[in-house]
Amino acid sequence: MIDLDARLAGVAQQYDDLQADLADPRTASDPDSIRRLGKELARLEPVVAAYRRLGATRSELAGAREMREAEVDEEFRAMAREEIDRLSAEEQRLLEELKVLLLPRDANDERDVIMEIRAGAGGEEAALFAGELLRLYLRYAGRHRYRPEVLSLNQTGIDGVKEAIVQIHGDGAYSRFKFEGGVHRVQRVPATESSGRIHTSTVTVVVMPEVDEVEIEIDEERDLRIEVKRSSGPGGQSVNTTDSAVRITHLPTGLVVEIQDEKSQHKNRAKALSVLRSRLYDRQLAQQREADSAARRSMVGSGDRSDKIRTYNFPQDRLTDHRIGRTIHNLSQVMAGEIDDLIDALIMADHAERLSSLAETDGASS
Repeated sequence: MIDLDARLAGVAQQYDDLQADLADPRTASDPDSIRRLGKELARLEPVVAAYRRLGATRSELAGAREMREAEVDEEFRAMAREEIDRLSAEEQRLLEELKVLLLPRDANDERDVIMEIRAGAGGEEAALFAGELLRLYLRYAGRHRYRPEVLSLNQTGIDGVKEAIVQIHGDGAYSRFKFEGGVHRVQRVPATESSGRIHTSTVTVVVMPEVDEVEIEIDEERDLRIEVKRSSGPGGQSVNTTDSAVRITHLPTGLVVEIQDEKSQHKNRAKALSVLRSRLYDRQLAQQREADSAARRSMVGSGDRSDKIRTYNFPQDRLTDHRIGRTIHNLSQVMAGEIDDLIDALIMADHAERLSSLAETDGASS
């Protein structure tokens, strides 16, 4: 097992070295280096700050223990014991915080997001809930100052959504949205139900990190079939009079992406290629997860679109996240985009699961 203090000392040294590099006059003339060093320092800063608080706490703890042993007056010895208890608890808290901070980072966490929302079982009621989920995520993105852009929207006639593709820009967007992937189940009485019977419908959400062109190579001449046609709206009515809609088929995998929301064929083509790259990258991630037994056991943040991750029960004003057994009441707030508490709980559960997995690995190798 790797010594935690040795790892922390190494991180602190790396942080000091990066600060020295940033202060080097030669760096001042290189904007790319400044950005790279600044980003790396920002990543390490929480670890180093906690490590230094740990050092200060341990120094205080050593002083309190010396006072307890050296002090003759019982009142002062009692005060020393109380201080030792407080500082010991703080030391343990900082150690647990540092274990989480040192967990291997998801390399995709800082990426932008491509999110796909599709109505599943339940007909028009599923489409209505898909539209509500779309609005939920747009509101949530706005709360975090992310920049959402709807790339494709296939609507029904009564405010429902058959399928939506959304691009979400912003630092750390994937780290917040990645836990939303899976099957969302809704239970409620549809507005069109005259007998008051509760219906169950489903919506599938897919969350993918957006990737650059260089990360996923596509041979456009050999691997793609690109078709253009006139854009159409709900019910087939014409949206514009130019052949701007783009449909791209990736021949090796059969993946199909169609984008028609822009009036420019070139913009629709670029957006369709961006979605296609993210889907191909998502397939690679799924294959990696399948090969990794620890990741295969994990249900938190797995992104498996066959997993039923949540139930939204409107008659009981209740949301249940099945991955962590968390129940929240007040669905009106949830549907307004107030899901931070839930996502924070999922992040904590993911941290706990990964810490447990690391402990098992360390135990097996020691």
